Amino acid sequence: MMNSEESPRNLQQYKRYKTNDEGRKTFTSIDQIKTEASIERFYDRFEQLSALDQTLPKLNRADHARYLQTTLERLSTAYECLDSSRPWLVYWNLNAASVLNLRFADELLDRVVDFLGRCRGKDGGFGGGPGQDPHLATTYAAVNALCIIGTEKALNTIDRETLKKFLWAVREGNGAFRMHVGGELDVRGAYCAISSAKLASFSPEDEMKLFEGTAAWIAECQTYEGGFGGAPGLEAHGGYSFCAAAAIMILGGEDHCDLNALLRWTVNRQMAYEGGFQGRTNKLVDGCYSFWQGALVPIVQSLIARKEQQEHIKAVSLFNRMALQEYVLICCQKPNGGLIDKPGKPVDLYHTCYTLSGLAVAQHCDSVPLILGDERNEVLPTHPVHNIPPKAALDAYRYFVQLDAPGSAAEDCNGKTFTTEAAMDTSENGSDRKSSSNMSEESTSNSNYTSSRTSDD
Repeated sequence: MMNSEESPRNLQQYKRYKTNDEGRKTFTSIDQIKTEASIERFYDRFEQLSALDQTLPKLNRADHARYLQTTLERLSTAYECLDSSRPWLVYWNLNAASVLNLRFADELLDRVVDFLGRCRGKDGGFGGGPGQDPHLATTYAAVNALCIIGTEKALNTIDRETLKKFLWAVREGNGAFRMHVGGELDVRGAYCAISSAKLASFSPEDEMKLFEGTAAWIAECQTYEGGFGGAPGLEAHGGYSFCAAAAIMILGGEDHCDLNALLRWTVNRQMAYEGGFQGRTNKLVDGCYSFWQGALVPIVQSLIARKEQQEHIKAVSLFNRMALQEYVLICCQKPNGGLIDKPGKPVDLYHTCYTLSGLAVAQHCDSVPLILGDERNEVLPTHPVHNIPPKAALDAYRYFVQLDAPGSAAEDCNGKTFTTEAAMDTSENGSDRKSSSNMSEESTSNSNYTSSRTSDD
């Protein structure tokens, strides 16, 4: 159990946690030992260099900013395989830039908005590129990207009426969601739909109808290990577990889940020597799980605290925040910019976004920021449920509330009807706050969803 006095690890002492295959090699143990050896070289070099330069490790902020600026304007041919994921490329870039406190030129962002507008389907939702069929994953990415940009033009590009029609088109009768019309059914769909609807501030009536039964279906995806699979009966996985818990945080319905088992599974995914997280049992460390698993810990703590009405449960971080920062800053930074999965892997926008987001969670998931190395290594917080800047989430919600009820918007945003500071605030403490999801402690008889505009009275 870690607290704000947590200090960097003695990396030499932590070598005792390296894998011992006890003379019985398997493909899994061979890969694990090889990965640990590559990380050991990075840690050994760091200890020698830090003896000469006490400011190490350093966040290579300028190099990462240059990488993001370049990739937002022009991508290499290596990204051709992601032609159907172009809103994702935009979102990964913009969110990584936000964590680094990098703001692109207004003219460039305006062009991004125009591009995302061309990805919007006439029948609702966003496709992977202009003219492509709408998909829940790229809809989520586009909504997040437009909220990060946050201009009136950007937010107006989210057509809530057609978005609502698209969400109904991919909804199943039991509250589950397909990724696209006729597509696969998994927990990502539920999360992408719920997150997009929340940021777009759907009406309480629409929310209750659209997500009736969804929390109960998500609960069916929990496995014997404690984590969540993509659908009932599948293996527990860090990305799916995040989607499930973040969706439950928005919907309510935590009574359906074994939260203690989920917390136990999640904290055990942090690797003893590497310091980063793995995505599944007996898998390798991966920089992207710095967010998927790192943010999952405070979300689950908040769910347990809400369920048991014990606020002190959120008062201490339950993973090694320094160890995670060591893995990110020492092992995952490319010298010429961008971040990676693990040593030896190529740089890409996906890992740059989620590894930096995990760094933000590690630094800001407690009431007191915890920064490894020089204070200039501090990044900005990210919203643990939506993974966009906290203020961007709040501003988007307020904007759409004002569109719906101009006369009562101020009261909705500042009075008892909706306490934004409690519900959307992610200023510094990912575990010591109500998430964007915790809009009310009340539940309704016909839905697992708790509306953000339902009165607390």
